[in-house]
Amino acid sequence: MVKLAHFITQIVDFCYRPFQKIFPQQLFRYAACGGGNMVFDWVLYFLIYNYAIGHELVYIHLGQLSSICITPHIATLCIVFPITLLTGFWLNKYVTFTQSNLKTHKQLCRYILIVMINLAINYFGLKLCVDILYWYPTPSKMLITGVTVAISYFGQKYFSFNKLQ
Repeated sequence: MVKLAHFITQIVDFCYRPFQKIFPQQLFRYAACGGGNMVFDWVLYFLIYNYAIGHELVYIHLGQLSSICITPHIATLCIVFPITLLTGFWLNKYVTFTQSNLKTHKQLCRYILIVMINLAINYFGLKLCVDILYWYPTPSKMLITGVTVAISYFGQKYFSFNKLQ
C-alpha cells in the first residue's frame, strides 16, 4: 500500500508542476485525490443506483413483523458511503496530509467525524433535491458534493490531520 501511495503521489506531483505558482502543493494534492475519490463516488453511485438497486425500493426486514423501506437513492448512498470513506481516508493520510504525526486511529476517528457531518449534508440534501424538488438523484448528488468539498478540506486540514495536535 505504501508503494501505491508513493506512485499516486508521484503522478499527482508531476501534474502539479504547471500549477506550482498558483496553488500550494498540499491543496493541489487534496484536489487531485479528492477529485479522484469524488469521481469514483459518482461512478459507483451511478452503477449501484442504476444496475444493482435498479431504481427499486429496498426493504430491510427486522424480524417477522417489521421491516423498513429505504428509497433507492438513499440505499445507494448507504452502500457507496463506507467504500469512499475508506478510499478517501487512505488518500488523505498517505498522499495529501503526510506531515501529520497523529496516530492513525485518532486521525481516522477525526476523519470519520468530518465525514459524518458531510454524510448528514448528503442525506438531507438528497432528501431535499430528490424527494421535495424532484431532481434526478445523480446530478443532485454531484451538486451536494460541491458543498461538502469545502467543509471537508478545512476539517481535514485543521482537525483530522493537523500536525500540531
